[in-house]
Amino acid sequence: MLGIFSFQKFSTLDFPGRLAAIIWFSGCNMRCPYCYNKDVVFGEKRIEEDEILGFLKKRVGLLDGISFTGGEATLYKNLIPFSQKIKDLGFDIKLDTNGLNFDVIRDMVEKNLVDYIALDFKAPPEKFESITKNRHYEKFEKTLDFLIGSDVDFEVRTTVHTDLLDENDINKIIKILHQKGYKGTYYLQNYFETEKETIGNIGPQKRKLDTSKLLDLIPIEFRNF
Repeated sequence: MLGIFSFQKFSTLDFPGRLAAIIWFSGCNMRCPYCYNKDVVFGEKRIEEDEILGFLKKRVGLLDGISFTGGEATLYKNLIPFSQKIKDLGFDIKLDTNGLNFDVIRDMVEKNLVDYIALDFKAPPEKFESITKNRHYEKFEKTLDFLIGSDVDFEVRTTVHTDLLDENDINKIIKILHQKGYKGTYYLQNYFETEKETIGNIGPQKRKLDTSKLLDLIPIEFRNF
């Protein structure tokens, strides 16, 4: 069963160019210390698929799309048939993912079940495990290579907390993307300070990223800086 934790019925911000609803999926195969969705990551299923589909049937022509976020939606292999039901209603789908579950992402792309993907590049290879608590950088890289070679619309993004990632780390990611032939915009997201307890109980950044030190090999856009 799908682990749907919560559901937001309307958003103008999450899915570029579309009015969308947002579905949060419980569980994650990473434990990033800055993650403030701790309740989602360690949460359990709260909402049935039929409740979501029933709502969407009433929103045909009013909403453009659905955004899958979490947690990590690709933990659930039956995301594929669920996505097909949503597409059959005429909605576009956006997927936020850490890229570790290659098979699910590939199937969604090849079956035309996803219209936009936001891929989180958590850290350069040498810091990947220390930040994500997952050692399988190669699984993320396989997904990155696949998406670069596909026709699906996607972005690469990194959340920056300068206690964890500095300018040198970001430049390593920029070089990797450049060398792999990534043609899109690289989005850098400043750590969002919140009163919610994060997974790693990490505090505020001691400083902000010095954007003047970043390489200009690919287009970069800054969010919340």
